[in-house]
Amino acid sequence: MDLQAALAVHRLVAIVRGDDPEAALRTVLVLADEGIELIEVSLSGQDALSVIERAREALGADRHLGAGTVLTADDARAAHRAGADFAVTPGLGEGVAEARALGMPVLAGVMTPTEVIAARALGAEALKIFPAAQAGGLDYLKALQGPFPHETFVPVGGVDEAAARAYLAAGARAVGIGSPLVGDAAHGGSLSALRERARAFRTAVQEATA
Repeated sequence: MDLQAALAVHRLVAIVRGDDPEAALRTVLVLADEGIELIEVSLSGQDALSVIERAREALGADRHLGAGTVLTADDARAAHRAGADFAVTPGLGEGVAEARALGMPVLAGVMTPTEVIAARALGAEALKIFPAAQAGGLDYLKALQGPFPHETFVPVGGVDEAAARAYLAAGARAVGIGSPLVGDAAHGGSLSALRERARAFRTAVQEATA
């Protein structure tokens, strides 16, 4: 997949992490049904590889489905076998290089300018500012854009609707959103509430980029 193009078009990555595999799978499918085109299933969730495998079977080959919290080369290989077509990492490690070797584009976690440079050297297609809120939020994104004006930055961590609008208006290529979007759905919570949140976030993203 062309991760940079997908981020530029869809502007939102939904992050699913749950302790109930069946609920996590339902969450992925509901998000997809609501038009969320980039969905990441964190490997830190219960039976996450099975969730990815079953979600891929249900969604088909054309929908974008990523594996998150890819830390090691083994993580990257397992995610690739399960059917993930992109990898997301919280930082820089051997998972980045192995995912690239397998042909998977990577959204790599960075915080400092040194890590931005290192991520690009490893072949990461996009850079996840994580944890964005703790790093300084909107001001930090703007600070990084000074020396790196052409990088594909995706703030993740503490991104609610208002923050999503602000980041996108400030030039972030996309935003990654976990609990403010997913809520308790991946733990067995309400799917109707999940649908409402998905629609609200899609509206926020569309208005911010109109």
